[in-house]
Amino acid sequence: MRTGALQTLSDRSLKDPVGFWGEAAEAVHWYKRWEKVLDDSRPPFYRWFAGGQVNTCYNALDLHVEEGRGDQSALIYDSPVTNSIETFTYRELRDKVAVFAGALARLGVTKGDRVIIYMPMIPEAAVAMFACARLGAIHSVVFGGFAANELAARIDDAAPKVVVSASCGVEINRIVSYKPLLDDALRIARHKPHRCVIFQREMERATFVANRDCDWNEIADAAKPHECVPVAATDPLYILYTSGTTGQPKGVVRDNGGHLVALKWTMKNIYSVDPGDVFWAASDVGWVVGHSYIVYGPLFHGNTTILYEGKPVGTPDAGAFWRVISHHKVRVMFTAPTAFRAIKREDPTGALIRNYDLSNFKALFLAGERCDPDTLHWAESRLQVPVIDHWWQTETGWPICANCLGIEPLTVKAGSPSKPVPGWDVRVVDAENRETKCGEIGALVIKLPLPPGTFPTLWNADERFLTSYLSQFPGYYATADAGFMDDDGYVYVMARTDDIINVAGHRLSTGAMEEVLASHPDVAECAVIGVHNELKGQVPVGFLVLKKGVGRDREEIVSDVVQMVRQRIGPVAAFKTALVVPALPKTRSGKVLRGTMQKIADAQDYKIPATIDDSTVLTGIAEVLRGVGYGKKNRASSVS
Repeated sequence: MRTGALQTLSDRSLKDPVGFWGEAAEAVHWYKRWEKVLDDSRPPFYRWFAGGQVNTCYNALDLHVEEGRGDQSALIYDSPVTNSIETFTYRELRDKVAVFAGALARLGVTKGDRVIIYMPMIPEAAVAMFACARLGAIHSVVFGGFAANELAARIDDAAPKVVVSASCGVEINRIVSYKPLLDDALRIARHKPHRCVIFQREMERATFVANRDCDWNEIADAAKPHECVPVAATDPLYILYTSGTTGQPKGVVRDNGGHLVALKWTMKNIYSVDPGDVFWAASDVGWVVGHSYIVYGPLFHGNTTILYEGKPVGTPDAGAFWRVISHHKVRVMFTAPTAFRAIKREDPTGALIRNYDLSNFKALFLAGERCDPDTLHWAESRLQVPVIDHWWQTETGWPICANCLGIEPLTVKAGSPSKPVPGWDVRVVDAENRETKCGEIGALVIKLPLPPGTFPTLWNADERFLTSYLSQFPGYYATADAGFMDDDGYVYVMARTDDIINVAGHRLSTGAMEEVLASHPDVAECAVIGVHNELKGQVPVGFLVLKKGVGRDREEIVSDVVQMVRQRIGPVAAFKTALVVPALPKTRSGKVLRGTMQKIADAQDYKIPATIDDSTVLTGIAEVLRGVGYGKKNRASSVS
């Protein structure tokens, strides 16, 4: 693309969103064309492609079969934890989905009904999602292995007619029994679904509850294929729950039409893949990345997608990702920075990369939490392909800022996810909703209306939608991220707004300090939090996870990083404490639980988040903090 193409497209998308997105929508199959591209009759509840009728499953599967792509690989299931690989063509996947849609229909599932999907990373999870979309039912995927009370809260909110689950999940060194968790959740929940469909895995068989549970294979064998059901473009496709500050999860709603148009557009324009290319998002279907870029986006565009049941390290080693890329000829990969930090920690020199042929590999995209420059440079130097940090959220459904390789590749600036993607009007404002100067940290907000594919509201919670996202900065969506823009229009996402700390009146970004710590040659991962201080209000405390094989004295490393922060950010940061820890507490999607760490340090009672990957890590954090005088009075309560 020519120089300036991104700016031209961005300008057009903001000046003429109706024309821009109406043109993009021509690439989609419609049963009935829209009456209005943008229905702005009831702001801030905007709706895209009002009056149009589509089917998401048809656009992802049937359309490609009818257009001659039926024998192309659609989905590759790669599972190092079960030592198996299975490939489904577009025709095979369509047929499996059509039959399972017929099975759900026989259980009474119709357009508008909700179906909870509580599954491991197996092909049946994607089949269940598409089957719901085929019927016009609304799916809500709950991360497999989520605790019973968390699952129960989602069952009560979504009120599903059917729950689809599996007997178990498989981890590196253990089997996770899903059925007892599901049984407990259904015992706790006020809402009782009509039926539960269980996929029995050979490594553990579940015990069924009579007159409620049924076997996936048995009902599929008895079913007839079901055709796609046209739905309104504005009808919900899915509900995806995200953590709420009140403890009550927020059900992010995604519509059918806007979601389809936006995601199909992103595959070429952001990720620069063509139909037939292999695209791999190393995530989980329980998260928004799994929805957008394992299941839906790649198949809208005619790509081959990979569903990976494994880890970046330990299945069997830190070369796991390189094996998948090599074996399946992956063109573009998308994963979280935390996955690369884990690889870098286990294989600091990237020696394992040399064992694999990555000649088909074109680009790596990272998102999920802020990518520190050191991790980005490490990946660039080892992989010799563009490494693109990009920024988006569960609520947005697709990237807000990215280096759009399919429009105009930009110079990579480490620490920035580049510029806003066409369709996104990103601003930086202060507490009074006034735009800040270039380089000044403020709240990152997006001018309404949001582009198609974003969330139109929260499930059964319009008022909460307004108060949570739209009331703090009138006229804007509050991302709850803080950052700044530079003179070139690059956005820097420095921290969640609650991670901006106030040190003696100076607003400082913990993300900027983490950049410094991460650049130390012995540091694999790090986190910085603000802790209470009587004199300064808050002071920063750093946590360091060292690379494998580091033999230097820990006190020397701590002294190094303290001096580095002083030199690069200044004495104003008051950075004097860094602690070496074996691991950082994270969610299963890789986000570091900085807020929970801060509560521990400030001796506040805290809840162990339901999404935590390993709760014992918090115990270690608490012990280390107590050793330097922090966190002596708090109590933990589990919500997992």
